[in-house]
Amino acid sequence: MLNHHRYIVVEGPIGVGKTTLVKKLSQTFGTGLMLEKVDENPFIEQFYQNPIRYALATQLSFLLQRAEQVQNFRQIDLFQNAHIADFLIDKDALFAELTLNSDELKLYQKIYKSLTIDPPRPDLVIYLQAPVEVLQSRIAARNRSYEKPISLDYLSQLSDAYTQFFHQYNENTLLTVNTQSIDLIHNDADYDALIEEVNQVQSGRHYYNQSSFPY
Repeated sequence: MLNHHRYIVVEGPIGVGKTTLVKKLSQTFGTGLMLEKVDENPFIEQFYQNPIRYALATQLSFLLQRAEQVQNFRQIDLFQNAHIADFLIDKDALFAELTLNSDELKLYQKIYKSLTIDPPRPDLVIYLQAPVEVLQSRIAARNRSYEKPISLDYLSQLSDAYTQFFHQYNENTLLTVNTQSIDLIHNDADYDALIEEVNQVQSGRHYYNQSSFPY
């Protein structure tokens, strides 16, 4: 059982392992799940093949999907059933600013504001990091056909954007975890150490296994 967190979000760039970790954490703590539905975005495959043409459609599809999920999530009594999610809707703009041109970004921002999204605030955000080369190898290992065109340059830009976003993030308790040299899925000792850390953090910014991370 969770000691004091009723709503946890795990975030990080593509390939860092957030969804797999969220599912494992949910089993450990007996919580509900809210998962990003990447495979249900009808434009994701076209985006990776032709990002300029499909960036806006992909981004708006994700935005509307996430907004609907958040709206439904607001009806949940977190005191009755804790939840863990694999996305923070605040980061939606991160992808928009990275992939959209100036006119598309203005349209996106207008639509975002019109949705009047008011998500519940997580008690804890776990931000997973890994070097770009590690992200690339993990993406290759999971062998999703639509992710094969992802370039190292795009991953680098995305990783930098996440780093900047969470460097400035102060909305909630933040635990930054370097996953480069630990295996949170298959190594019980690594996972148990993270669980202990999660149960200890109360407020502010915290760092776990940061010694080998270059940022």
